[in-house]
Amino acid sequence: MRFSVWPNPARTPDEILDLARTADGGPWYGLWFADHYMPNTGGPDVADGDVHECWSILPAVAAVTERIRLGPLVAPTSIHHPALLANRAATIDQLSNGRFVLGLGAGWQINEHRAYGFDLDEPKVRVDRFEESIQIVRSLLDTGRTTFHGTHYSVDDAPCQPTPVQATLPILVGTGSPRMLGITARHAQEWNTWGAPALAAERMRVFRTACEKAGVDPHGHHTSVQALVRFDDTGEARPWDGWDDRTVMGGDDQIVDRLGRYVEDGVDEFIVPDFALGDTVEERADAVHRFAEQVIPQFR
Repeated sequence: MRFSVWPNPARTPDEILDLARTADGGPWYGLWFADHYMPNTGGPDVADGDVHECWSILPAVAAVTERIRLGPLVAPTSIHHPALLANRAATIDQLSNGRFVLGLGAGWQINEHRAYGFDLDEPKVRVDRFEESIQIVRSLLDTGRTTFHGTHYSVDDAPCQPTPVQATLPILVGTGSPRMLGITARHAQEWNTWGAPALAAERMRVFRTACEKAGVDPHGHHTSVQALVRFDDTGEARPWDGWDDRTVMGGDDQIVDRLGRYVEDGVDEFIVPDFALGDTVEERADAVHRFAEQVIPQFR
């Protein structure tokens, strides 16, 4: 199993790029970045708080690194037109010399859609739009010209140049709904979900069932899971409210043991959000170093 990092988009650009350099020089596999515009409040209310824009940060990460993969986790098709997604992905793949992964989702955060006037359709329409979008993106990345006429999008003899460095630039989809899983099985190369080991194992089973129903090898996709990591040498720490099934806690040995369950379930990549690693830049940097020194070597 490989390991990647995910900085909170509220972090300063300096901290984000320092983390990227640290990951690039260490045993890390990639860096992911959320594609949002404001803190999530769970509803239409808008709250103040810095959220750095994903498609501005990712080219900077590409420029200061040489080895790690990078991509959005994930870009909502409710906001981004597929032609923009494909052309941005191809250009950042050029900037990174073939290290880009295009993470896609159907969109979900209510307040940013409401505040900026983006339509957040009811689920069926949202997934219809997503299914058209991923097909257009895949075609633009893979073929010389794309023509597609659907309900939501129409493109005619459309190019995407320069082409990606990678022969097949991977598309990752972060999803859990049955229909979205089927679309992922047919059109994406990677799949992502949240969850501590028990929740992730159940979601992996559902995804593999969706692959089988779609006639796709259930082990043919790269799979990744993220959960909050909290180092706790005292046994006194508790998960954030509502995050019990999305948190891995304990001392070094306990965390290694719990991450081992992902390996048993066939997870290819574990993503470490820095959200719970500390309240200061120094605390977060120390936790990233501890994970790299004490945890990752146990999985080589």
